Amino acid sequence: MKLASVTGPGAGGLLGATVYELDERARWAELHVHYANEELILVLTGSVTLHGLEESRALATGDVVVCPRGRQGAHRLENTGGEAARVLIVSTLNMPEIVEYPEQGNVFVMTEGPYTDGVNDPDTHGRIVRVFSRDDGRPVPPDS
Repeated sequence: MKLASVTGPGAGGLLGATVYELDERARWAELHVHYANEELILVLTGSVTLHGLEESRALATGDVVVCPRGRQGAHRLENTGGEAARVLIVSTLNMPEIVEYPEQGNVFVMTEGPYTDGVNDPDTHGRIVRVFSRDDGRPVPPDS
């Protein structure tokens, strides 16, 4: 899988956008649910399958889907076509964010994006980027 950020430093602070290139049979993300953010998926080329909690559906070039916050917006993409596919994913960037991974039974909590240098000084403002078990709240992996 290849990716390229469409937004970056100095861009708007409330939207992020990334183009992903999915090779044949590649998967983008595990099935997940955002509780603070919405995502818009636009298929630029090829075809992918959008998996949700209850159903899956095929998406072709030009198809657009909005994944709202909460369990009704659960999603995962998979390239089930015979060639590479490209998708643009646009997301709101509200923090803090909680992301549930229903198939793994985990919840991901973050006060800012995990793949950043950190906006907040951890000593003054705090920075939380952590995974917990959904059922018992224990950290994953466990603290030693």
